[in-house]
Amino acid sequence: MLLDSLAQLHWAAVLQIVVIDLLLGGDNAVVIALACRRLDPRRRMQGILWGTLGAIALRVLLIAFALALLTIPYLKIVGALLLVWIGVHLMLPETDSHNNIRESSSIWSAVRTIIIADFVMSLDNVVAIAAAAQNTIADHRMLYVIFGLLLSVPIIVWGSTLVLRLIDRFPVVVTLGAGLLGWIAGGMLVTDVVLAPWLDRLQLPVSLLAKIIGAALVVGAGYYLAHRRAKITQEKLVS
Repeated sequence: MLLDSLAQLHWAAVLQIVVIDLLLGGDNAVVIALACRRLDPRRRMQGILWGTLGAIALRVLLIAFALALLTIPYLKIVGALLLVWIGVHLMLPETDSHNNIRESSSIWSAVRTIIIADFVMSLDNVVAIAAAAQNTIADHRMLYVIFGLLLSVPIIVWGSTLVLRLIDRFPVVVTLGAGLLGWIAGGMLVTDVVLAPWLDRLQLPVSLLAKIIGAALVVGAGYYLAHRRAKITQEKLVS
């Protein structure tokens, strides 16, 4: 029975969904790694797995409403600002300025960060996945989407663990990852249905400029706030 069901699958559609999700999964792997880097090494894999599964479940829900979501005015603007905040937040030191406790030492705190970031970044991506499922039987489209996304989970998990190893060895990867979130936020901002028609009239490389500004904003604000937080912590220790 199982073999018959697999044989009847529209494998071309499944392959398209997997490829799309893997191409877009690089961003997810970076976010997952950044969010889990403060966890105890023994709990990192737990955070990665729960974060990945939560992000996949959210993406399935988004696909059901993909086209409607993208037409909501100001949604991408709010999403871009939220993504900037997440990028800056992930650059801050591990200690909290109030009680000196690790801010993301909780698995659920890391999972929450992953899911929020994935929600914002998936607004555009889910349209491509939904389109890939259009050639399948209407009643089975969501099943194809879910099946294709689940097939991509192991590679996203592997990518996250690889990025975590790079972060442990090269801390500058955190800055690059935060800058990537700012880059994505800038590109998202200018495609909002409210801003896009007005910006198109300028006939300038608006998207590229917005991405550069977004990346610079996140990295600059992250460095400034991290330096300020470290200074406050140092002053408290001295006093």
